[in-house]
Amino acid sequence: MTSQLIIATRESRLALWQANHVKQLLELQGHQVGLLGMTTQGDQILDQPLSQVGGKGLFIKELEVALADGSAHIAVHSLKDVPMDLPEGFELACILEREDPRDAWVSPHFESLDSLPPGAVVGTSSLRRTVLLQALRPDLKIEPLRGNLDTRLRKLDEGHYAGIVLASAGLKRLGLKDRIRHAFALDRMTPAAGQGAIGIEICANRPDLAHLLSSLNHLPTAVQVYAERGVSRTMGGSCSMPLAAHATLEMDVLSIHAAWGDPLLKTAALIHAHEQCHLDMSAPDVLPQATDLGRRVAQQLIANGAIAL
Repeated sequence: MTSQLIIATRESRLALWQANHVKQLLELQGHQVGLLGMTTQGDQILDQPLSQVGGKGLFIKELEVALADGSAHIAVHSLKDVPMDLPEGFELACILEREDPRDAWVSPHFESLDSLPPGAVVGTSSLRRTVLLQALRPDLKIEPLRGNLDTRLRKLDEGHYAGIVLASAGLKRLGLKDRIRHAFALDRMTPAAGQGAIGIEICANRPDLAHLLSSLNHLPTAVQVYAERGVSRTMGGSCSMPLAAHATLEMDVLSIHAAWGDPLLKTAALIHAHEQCHLDMSAPDVLPQATDLGRRVAQQLIANGAIAL
């Protein structure tokens, strides 16, 4: 094992918070840890929707290069930004306990989405949020909103939007909970797969790192996230997929709800699917079981008219 662990991270304020959080957890175990801040293609391209320029992988490619060439040993990601299938030679070593997975309504003047006047402008570049917002308020005008969290808040405060939708987790982690006017119910604005969770990526040929990081893995979160990512993987999921998926785990019952919508048909109804199963949390195949539940939910969506990529 190396004398110092180097964490590759994006340089946004939220990404650095997440990397420092992992750093502190590892230091509590007695490890020496440093950070390698990096700017990714996803951070540089701000004038186009991600779905048109390469997808979520744009946020992690440079970090994976650092892992491959030995500049860093682990990479810390917002899990919802991690593609469903990692490039050959890389793997998710662990998933930390999830923060609040809900979407948040943020607005300086309107207390909720329902209080907006007809035709008001709402900011988001997420196809998932677009179709969910259209289902709730087809009269609204949905406009693109790219950039890191601070940039999005600045654009809101400058008056470009009546309100925007952001992940509650990011706002809470950065001490911006007071910007949340309203947290959407999970069945009203179903989150993206993995939303609110932090994942740690390593090179697949480093079992020593996988063993070291295993103590940070939060199995209940991992089970839920694997189910959600199972939906997305089966649907061909990426940021170009208008798909929501959220799982819950109560006792030994894993439940998952997913929704799909057509962003080009504002008045089309969302397609929903739901399924659950009992799990033995001590079983060695518990994560594949969770993934398989997600796959079955995706097949329900497809059977009911959703279009997989």
